[in-house]
Amino acid sequence: MSTVIVPTGPQRSGLEPHAVEAAEAAERLAVDPAVGLSAPEAARRLAADGPNRLPTAEARPAWKRFLDQFRNVLIIVLIGAAVLAGLVGDWKDTIVISIVLLANAVLGFVQENRAERSLAALQRVLVASAKVRRDGRQQVVPSEELVVGDIVVVDTGDRIPADGRLVEARSLEVDESSLTGESTPVAKATAPSAPDAPLAERTGMTYLNSTVTRGRGELVVTGTGADTEMGRLAAMLAKADPGDTPLQQQLHALGGRLAAVAGVAVTAFLALNLLRGEPLADTLLASVALAVAAIPEGLPAVVTVTLAIGVHRLATRGAIVKRLASVETLGSTTVICSDKTGTLTLNQMTARAVVTPAGTSAVTGDGYAGEGTIELADGAGDEVRAALTAAVLCNDAQVDGGNLIGDPTEGALVALAAKGGVEPTELRRTTPRVGEVPFDSARKLMATLDRQGDRAVLHVKGAPDVLLARCTTWGAGPDGAPIGDAVATTLGDTIDRLAAEGLRVLGIA
Repeated sequence: MSTVIVPTGPQRSGLEPHAVEAAEAAERLAVDPAVGLSAPEAARRLAADGPNRLPTAEARPAWKRFLDQFRNVLIIVLIGAAVLAGLVGDWKDTIVISIVLLANAVLGFVQENRAERSLAALQRVLVASAKVRRDGRQQVVPSEELVVGDIVVVDTGDRIPADGRLVEARSLEVDESSLTGESTPVAKATAPSAPDAPLAERTGMTYLNSTVTRGRGELVVTGTGADTEMGRLAAMLAKADPGDTPLQQQLHALGGRLAAVAGVAVTAFLALNLLRGEPLADTLLASVALAVAAIPEGLPAVVTVTLAIGVHRLATRGAIVKRLASVETLGSTTVICSDKTGTLTLNQMTARAVVTPAGTSAVTGDGYAGEGTIELADGAGDEVRAALTAAVLCNDAQVDGGNLIGDPTEGALVALAAKGGVEPTELRRTTPRVGEVPFDSARKLMATLDRQGDRAVLHVKGAPDVLLARCTTWGAGPDGAPIGDAVATTLGDTIDRLAAEGLRVLGIA
């Protein structure tokens, strides 16, 4: 549903929302960010613009989906063969071919119906909600009821429910990989971007279906439904012709060739027999029998059953295939074009090594589930545990059953702590946070002040060079080695070596 914005405030420019100040964007939409829309105004805009829902292709009636099972050259040739067999009285072949074709169509139709029902059930279960400010108070509403001008509040782990212009951003980072292909979260701010800035560089905007990985923010909705960037992509996909899969193309070609060969053979057979003086009725009957015999009526059934087995195997792995023929498309893919490696990964970070004065401790296991171990260097136990404790406390990420809520890098540190025997939830409960300095791209660090017993301890993580400039010792506890020129050089060489291996290096203090 496209959204039409009727500006009621004074217009100072014709620029897009990302290129103007946040206050002007809100003024254009006739909303005060501190109060939000009134309930009657929100209802009026919802009635005028429609629900905040991505466009979907119009569902085809069941009878059309059933007839689609017969849209194949080979199937049409077999139908022709069955009709010819019936015309000459060969009812056995007619019945056999008809049963095969009907079973083939029913199998395909049932499978596609099952996929449609599964998708519909998922859509009913996954009803998203959003925190909005209306009539001066915060409330939770279904995402479909959002309207242009709504003030939406988002926190770490929230999914952005609509396109919007940020009016407040506190250490806010958003994962926009589903839209831009960028594998790392984007730091957001309220400052306007250049009018011609590409989508990935509009730091003052947030987009539907992206995820907040860090911080907190408030945005004024500038687009809903089809008027979002995701909506435009969905509309383009809906208009795209899916085309035939490679297997369907081959079956079409095979059907055409079989029909041509059978036609030539029958014509030649008919002509030769008539030249030899054979009775016309007998010749016609033999010609039809030859045509029917040339068509492999079992081929469509074999193909359909094979594809159904493939669909079943994919279903056991959690994949829903809407069309039987689609199951073989990926197997026929020869080239996958991608802009960068992050697009093809799980978008998960994993710690690979912990470097302390005692040496380098290697880390095994992938992902956020905490599976794997830390292969400690000799004498590195206390140092690694101290590093893991700081990494968990100076951290806002949460990992639940392998699912991450927060920043991927912080999630990797939480998973690392679990591998080292440090339980993040219990540690945070017994060491409450007193204060914090959120991560900032200018400072390149994050700091938290945490209460341990009767004292408060400052834990910091960030760029190694920034932390080294603020540290005096290297190691755990009061016996750490002073950071002189020799230690600084050694650490610098280690950091360069790890970076050259493609690893992201963090300092913890």
